[in-house]
Amino acid sequence: MTKATALKRQVSEAILACQDKKAEQVTILELEKESGAFTDYFVVCSGTNPRQVQTIADAVDERLEALGTRVTHKEGYKQAEWVLLDYTDFVVHIFSEKAREYYDLERLWKSATKLEPSELMAAPKPRRKAAPSTGTARKKKRA
Repeated sequence: MTKATALKRQVSEAILACQDKKAEQVTILELEKESGAFTDYFVVCSGTNPRQVQTIADAVDERLEALGTRVTHKEGYKQAEWVLLDYTDFVVHIFSEKAREYYDLERLWKSATKLEPSELMAAPKPRRKAAPSTGTARKKKRA
């Protein structure tokens, strides 16, 4: 598995964890390399109350740890207004509705490509099978 494929799988698992806990407005921002960003993706979502924000954070952490991916930095868990989970190559931001509106990361990182979860989680296209041979190729004769 390539690093890019592994990264997309980890981000997809984070998204699934958010969705499993009924996170609202799940968005992915793919950050441009030229933007000076310190990571490749932001996963942004909202919870309706502090307990749900914490529950979403716990679910993301547990799901990724099961894959062998550990959070490198966590902020805001006790206050549960904005929980940040840093996985180096991607960062998960879990906001209360009020904090998300106030900080508006999508506006701050407007140069990023906004992806829907389904775009990142789309299954790779299957390889096309080679057409069956018609048997017209000649066999080499042994001398």
